[in-house]
Amino acid sequence: MEKIKQYYKGKKVLITGHTGFKGTWFSRFLIQLGADVYGIGLKEGDNQIFSLTKSENDMDSSIQNICDYEATATLIKKIDPEVIFHLAAQPLVLKSYTDPIETFNSNVMGTIHVLEAARSLTKLKAMVMITTDKVYHNNEWVYPYRETDKLGGYDPYSASKAMCELAISSYVHSFFNTSKVGITSVRAGNVIGGGDFAENRIIPDVVRSIQSGQNVSLRSPNSIRPWQHVLDVIWAYLLVGTTILEKGETPSSSYNIAPLDNSDTHTVEYIVKKFISVIEQGTYEIDKNANFAHEMGKLRLDPSLIQAEVQWSPLFNTEEAIEQTAQEYKQYLENPTNLKGIIDNSIKNYLNDKGVL
Repeated sequence: MEKIKQYYKGKKVLITGHTGFKGTWFSRFLIQLGADVYGIGLKEGDNQIFSLTKSENDMDSSIQNICDYEATATLIKKIDPEVIFHLAAQPLVLKSYTDPIETFNSNVMGTIHVLEAARSLTKLKAMVMITTDKVYHNNEWVYPYRETDKLGGYDPYSASKAMCELAISSYVHSFFNTSKVGITSVRAGNVIGGGDFAENRIIPDVVRSIQSGQNVSLRSPNSIRPWQHVLDVIWAYLLVGTTILEKGETPSSSYNIAPLDNSDTHTVEYIVKKFISVIEQGTYEIDKNANFAHEMGKLRLDPSLIQAEVQWSPLFNTEEAIEQTAQEYKQYLENPTNLKGIIDNSIKNYLNDKGVL
């Protein structure tokens, strides 16, 4: 796995959405690999992960809304990156019901703006476009979805991400079909890890309930999702990017990421129980009146393709991902000023386990 460091050390890498939860972890991961990291994202609050880790001091951070095409394109052309990881998005299902226009603008037009700006770049070699497991037309059946299954989207968030997939495919075939830029979309499920403080996400909700001394309320306790630690997801993004840099393309236009033990036991309630048992704090209750918006009951992905073509394998199974996440939050609750150190140490340990450092 030494090639991971070889392919990113000294590379000019742009992350859109770098101020978010995954974006901050990803930025700090690339910094440890020796990449020259640039970010374009929204300004987050002082109590969010990017600010708490003071990551703006370790990279070139630009606060810019990708919905503004002219400003975004000017900034991307100025950076002129060799690799782009596009994470910027409105990532919440419930918010997509209250603000569908922002959701479609950010997720669809924002993606198109990044793709359009990339057309004029001179050094670009690879683009990894991050969407979601929710891009599929979900029949809530028992078997996991493959990359060739029908796209769809019940709620505005899911529909916007399915539209992103269509936009990416269109740009690849219309504008990048003769270029040397490899472009691939990656579809991940529910990503967990220390330092996520977003609204309406179950693990951050549990942590907030611990801080306030109240019960956390579960809207959909029986819903099944692919729960993955953020480091395993970032590892997949990096391997896809490495494959493009090596070959000039990837064998497939899209990849699913999912835990390999994706069984029917990992419900929202199961995850919460496990998290509470590890962190040794917190209580929960079932919200029997929760009927605000439709949420998928069962959603599973098949990661066979990325295993075979990119040789991705997760370090954590679902149980271990929850335990790792709980330990990271436990350390944070004990020392809230050391979130940067907690995250960097988790990354270092992960890289050691993968044989990179």
